[in-house]
Amino acid sequence: QVQLVESGGGLVQPGGSLRLSCAASGSISSINFMGWYRQAPGKLRELVAAITSGGSTNYARSAEGRFTISRDNAKNTVYLQMNSLKPEDTAVYYCNADVIRYSGSYYQGNYWGQGTQVTVSS
Repeated sequence: QVQLVESGGGLVQPGGSLRLSCAASGSISSINFMGWYRQAPGKLRELVAAITSGGSTNYARSAEGRFTISRDNAKNTVYLQMNSLKPEDTAVYYCNADVIRYSGSYYQGNYWGQGTQVTVSS
């Protein structure tokens, strides 16, 4: 199986920064897409940023210029550097990955982390 474990959430003042990490583990052969989503109370889960194995990135308009997604393929880890945080960034942030795993044969699956809370408040 594959597990995604997020870390780095917390409480920060408006204008502050946080860095989220998500490490994937298990019988992983390769990881194509890795992304960060968030879900605020009463709202739908939305894509914040995504990155391919080749390093191509995509950002939500609300994240452009403030957030940076990166990954370390050797560590199967994706990061989200969040700067100039605003109260509206408050949400549970989830890591997502499209994984090719090997267990006698190759299998493709999409996996979610358990989520990490980010709260932006003074």
